[in-house]
Amino acid sequence: MSSTYDRLVGLLAKGFGVEEGEVAPEDTFEELELDSLALVELTLAAQEEFGISLTDDDLHAKNTLSEAAHVLDAKQVAVR
Repeated sequence: MSSTYDRLVGLLAKGFGVEEGEVAPEDTFEELELDSLALVELTLAAQEEFGISLTDDDLHAKNTLSEAAHVLDAKQVAVR
């Protein structure tokens, strides 16, 4: 996977109790049991980690980790 995906999984492991080796790109935030508050916290952590701005609409409970990494990649490209 991409370094963005790996960094996203690292954020989940560090702040949300997700085991790095127990997630897959097709897992959704909902399947990982992240509620709406956790998604807001993840959004803030991702903004800091990646140096980008995210809106409330960028990450959703039904997003897979792969989809979320794609969103983060696209936001990083837009910043450059």
